Amino acid sequence: MSDVIKNRIQSLRIDMQKNKIDAVIIPSGDPHQSEYIADHWAVREWLSGFTGSAGTLIILADYAALWTDPRYFIQADIELSGSGITLHKQKVPHAPEHLPWLVKQLTPGKQVGLDSRLFSIQQLEQISALLSTHRLTLLPQYNPFDNLWANRPALPPLEIFEHDIHFSSISRESKMGLLRAKMISLDADYLVLSTLDDIAWILNLRGNDIPYNPLFYAYLLLGKENCFLFVNEKKISPKTKESLSKENITILPYETLMESIAHLGSDVTFIVHPESLNAAIYKIIPPKRCLMHPNWIMELKAVKSENEITHIQKAMLKDGIALIRAFRWLESEIENEHTISEFDFAEKCAFYRSQQADYKGESFNAIVGYKSNGAIIHYHPHSEKAAIIKKGGLLLVDSGGQYLDGTTDITRTIFIGNNPPLLIKQHFTLVLKGFIALASAQFPSGTVGMQLDTLARTHLWKQGLNYAHGTGHGVGFFLSVHEGPQGFATNPTTSRGTTALKPGMVTTNEPGVYIEGEYGIRIENILLCKDLENGFLTFEDLTLFPISQQLIDSSLLNQDEKEWLNNYHRLVWNGLSPFISDDEKVWLQQQCSPI
Repeated sequence: MSDVIKNRIQSLRIDMQKNKIDAVIIPSGDPHQSEYIADHWAVREWLSGFTGSAGTLIILADYAALWTDPRYFIQADIELSGSGITLHKQKVPHAPEHLPWLVKQLTPGKQVGLDSRLFSIQQLEQISALLSTHRLTLLPQYNPFDNLWANRPALPPLEIFEHDIHFSSISRESKMGLLRAKMISLDADYLVLSTLDDIAWILNLRGNDIPYNPLFYAYLLLGKENCFLFVNEKKISPKTKESLSKENITILPYETLMESIAHLGSDVTFIVHPESLNAAIYKIIPPKRCLMHPNWIMELKAVKSENEITHIQKAMLKDGIALIRAFRWLESEIENEHTISEFDFAEKCAFYRSQQADYKGESFNAIVGYKSNGAIIHYHPHSEKAAIIKKGGLLLVDSGGQYLDGTTDITRTIFIGNNPPLLIKQHFTLVLKGFIALASAQFPSGTVGMQLDTLARTHLWKQGLNYAHGTGHGVGFFLSVHEGPQGFATNPTTSRGTTALKPGMVTTNEPGVYIEGEYGIRIENILLCKDLENGFLTFEDLTLFPISQQLIDSSLLNQDEKEWLNNYHRLVWNGLSPFISDDEKVWLQQQCSPI
């Protein structure tokens, strides 16, 4: 594979030389600033061989470099080996550390190429300003990959479908009404939207264009009285098309958004979201007719309705039942000395979820890491390379499902066999203490994710330990498993660190510890933010599945922590036991016994 990557980079360098370009910046995303993307847009992965979801590639005439955050350091070291690409380890996740480095490599007059469709307005303005300061020229329409990438995958043609009002609870007419009220208050004529989960949420539509995310490629142009959906019309059934038409939503070809904006005239005012709308679209809007405004739709989407919360609880119930069956299956297979790989267990988790009602697929590619593979934070087993799960090691399992009822994301770490080493138990218990501290937190309204993140780390810090990822992210309602704006993060470079938690938001709680070359530990539940009295907030655990007590050093837990764990396991038992078989009840009762 390394020779293939080298040949691809060499082909790009030949094209760069032909076009007098000295450096190319290649991000991870698509024209919609998506975290997860269709294969068509996976240029950075195709060119570098690095499969992580976050990373920026820079190609110079004699040097190639990739920047990624600590979640992917081990993975990138492996995947970039022999490719000629140097890994630059980001010190601050999401910070554009590649840009100061780049300008130091180039002398005045040099030219930097990129595809402005893949950069937000904010990102391109930052790049342009820095290059200009150093007397470097930006060429924002450089896209040689349609020619260089033979057999490049086409955009998916998969059907778009309605997310029934039974689940979504709020009609698209009502949602568009909320947005139009905001537009009127800002004296704007149109709202330009490119974020795929926002479009899906507003229209109560879902799709299958992106793996694990029920989204579809489209743009939305919302007017005060009309609405235009730019999408491949072949993906919409006659029934859905008729339903949209009745609500004055006109379907236009996906690639005609810019043409349509230009035809609306110079006296029309557009709201754009500078953090998400791509710079190529922004360029065609007259500056005086462009109103930049932060994306307020994210928060509308993040605060779940009572009906959505009720459905999410149903999804958690289904997920818990499926995982009981998957983990019991694994125990039986190991006890009977059958050969079971990480990949086999990931498949089995998906299988048991698929037996539940309204299941639509996995919410992400399952992370199943045995022993040292568990220390690779976003490790994914492959059928031909997966480790065999045997007695005597830790197994980290991070998986989730997409149901019409909601989106799930859960991590459990278990020990295969008996008598886990004391150090492993100590590490697990330190992670558990942080997990409990965050889950049981009470905090004043206005508290942001960066403040709460510390609660999950304090016990690890006291022992000189830490983990190189945020503690949590928002979760969509049958949408993206990673949803903004809220979360728990260590720094203000992302909205997860700076957004205040509000009642109705659902957010993961997932501290961990990773010992490279040995094992990884993570515990993850989804939390619902709820009101308390006197302006304070707290959390309610939505996830229903036991936490391994075999790995707990109970001497490290105080009485309040033991009481929390017993209460949680009582919640799990009460929630799941009415819906499982007698044999499954015996297993669950053992797992949920008081500590």
